[in-house]
Amino acid sequence: MSDEPSFFNLYRHNFARVAVAVPRSHVADPAANARETIALMREADARHAALTLFPELGLSSYACDDLFHQRALLDACLAALNDVLAASRDIESVCIVGVPLEIETLLFNCAVVVRRGRILGVVPKTYLPNYREFYEPRQFARADRLLHESISLLGQSDIPCGNALLFRFEQQPMLTFHIEICEDLWVPIPPSSFAALAGATVLLNLSASNVTVGKAEFRRELVGGQSARCLAAYAYSAAGYGESTTDLAWDGHGIVYENGNALAQTRRFLDASQCIVADIDLDRLTSERMRQTTFGDTAHAHRAECARFRTIPVAAALPRTIRLPLERVYERFPYVPSDPAYRDERCREIYDIQVQGLVTRMRAAKVSRLVIGISGGLDSTLALLVCMRAVTALQLPNTAVVACMLPGFGTSERTLDQARRLVAALGCEAREIDIRPSCERMLRDIGHPYANGEPVHDLTFENVQAGERTSHLFRLANQVGGLVVGTGDLSELALGFCTYGVGDHMSHYGVNASVPKTLIEYMVRRSAQWGTLGEQASKALMDVLDTDISPELIPPGAAGQMQRSEETVGPYSLQDFNLYYLLRFGYRPSKVAFLAWSAWHDVTRGSWPDIPDEKKRAYDIGTIKHWLGVLVQRFFGGQQFKRTCLPNSPKVGSGGSLSPRGDYRAPSDSTADAWLAELAAVPDEEDRG
Repeated sequence: MSDEPSFFNLYRHNFARVAVAVPRSHVADPAANARETIALMREADARHAALTLFPELGLSSYACDDLFHQRALLDACLAALNDVLAASRDIESVCIVGVPLEIETLLFNCAVVVRRGRILGVVPKTYLPNYREFYEPRQFARADRLLHESISLLGQSDIPCGNALLFRFEQQPMLTFHIEICEDLWVPIPPSSFAALAGATVLLNLSASNVTVGKAEFRRELVGGQSARCLAAYAYSAAGYGESTTDLAWDGHGIVYENGNALAQTRRFLDASQCIVADIDLDRLTSERMRQTTFGDTAHAHRAECARFRTIPVAAALPRTIRLPLERVYERFPYVPSDPAYRDERCREIYDIQVQGLVTRMRAAKVSRLVIGISGGLDSTLALLVCMRAVTALQLPNTAVVACMLPGFGTSERTLDQARRLVAALGCEAREIDIRPSCERMLRDIGHPYANGEPVHDLTFENVQAGERTSHLFRLANQVGGLVVGTGDLSELALGFCTYGVGDHMSHYGVNASVPKTLIEYMVRRSAQWGTLGEQASKALMDVLDTDISPELIPPGAAGQMQRSEETVGPYSLQDFNLYYLLRFGYRPSKVAFLAWSAWHDVTRGSWPDIPDEKKRAYDIGTIKHWLGVLVQRFFGGQQFKRTCLPNSPKVGSGGSLSPRGDYRAPSDSTADAWLAELAAVPDEEDRG
């Protein structure tokens, strides 16, 4: 086997697999609890988890009450921990187990970090609850009662001990974890807050946490919120079946969040041991911390607290050379929520943002008319729907929208018919202007061969049409006293697939500039399905959706084939995926390719939100590499000047805006060489080894 990292290995791309284990508990039976723990340790290790987290006091069981003062139980817990240590000698995963430990004549509720037969550290619980059903101070001492920073245990000496320990993987410094125990998370300022500021990217919580009605949702909000505030991953393991139900009940709730997003969750109330894994994206966490400069400001403000933390090196070997795909599912359409109910909510919110932007601009400009070019394609269709909502919000008639159809040399009867039907169904003021005569005049004026009858369909031929359309729209706007509404979208701007200046690049106000093509398609589809615009409008919208995306600047070929945008710039579904991870997180092209392969190489993996069957495609790594190269070249290598002088347009989503005023600033004269060189590391075909 090669010693080189496999491209199809999650650890190569700065992921870390974390396991959350919930063993079936045996009250006051440490030997049985050790057997359950060891079995789950081996299961997690077989799944190549770097870390495996267990519940609070898992080796004793949590609900032992005053039995914790019995020597027989404490001795049995030490024996159980010794069994776990022995079993860990052939386990690479770093395991964190809960156990009561007597230290300097005090009893502490501890997390013990073990790997390969060694104890890497001991973390006592910081905050002990003493209210309602909890009375832990009856048995345990707080972490600040420790007298020394290291202890001896089970024949090992100089073991770091305290609640301000960071454990950092030597092979992956971005994988730095901190441990807190149950109640530590429920206080106003959890210890993990300072740990994150001190450098921890993965926060672990050993918990018991009995269940009451509604508590599971509160846990999710608590864990998710802490992970979001700390720009970290947070794993939580709570006690389950087998714990004493004398007065309480337990649901075995294990959860993993990453920066506010849920990654994995156990089955609650399962009468068996279970183990879940989540693949943590360390690049995402460190990237967010780098971008969000207030995170660093907060660390500086609390530098005294951060200085308390000691860093413990972890020499665990990460399995980089084997083929190890993600278990985490990356949605193919990151701009489109996978949950249907949430998609509708998102769709309505995007409309609200676009409409608010346009209404505010109309009021500021003191105009009551909108002028828009309608092609019968996706972008102009969504922009028209936004215009209609804007004039409605201003209590203006539908005829306040002047919808202009501007057929040129490449316009098909299909799209022109769709445009006419949609405009008629919406009740706009319709204008139709054939731009071919004015285009022919310009082609003659500049001496283009087409004016002499030669079928030269070059870039000049195309851009003359785009420029004529925009020129007509601006002059029409002057005539009616209105604003020209831009239709260009985020995907086209990223790819530089728009005509600069006097072309589809320019308008008085753009409404789609931070809405990608895949999201536009969904919004138009939902508008048709809602049916609020009438049957005829819905039919026209569905026809638009069934039409290939085309600039329609070149006449049809001999066989009637139309110009197709995706043949030049790549499938928009794939390019929107690539763009999201390049723009939102600044990932290396090789990592973007790995994520794209993870999401797109298998049509059965992930969700297809309202996508017709004929559009459900899979892409191999070679195809992904090719089209990612096109995006990288066009995005970083020469098209930035088009984005530097974008018309005003509202930022819609956190996935990014390319406006230099709203989100993205870059030099117009940079090259794509560094990104293309990094992309070269991506294989051209899949390694099945």
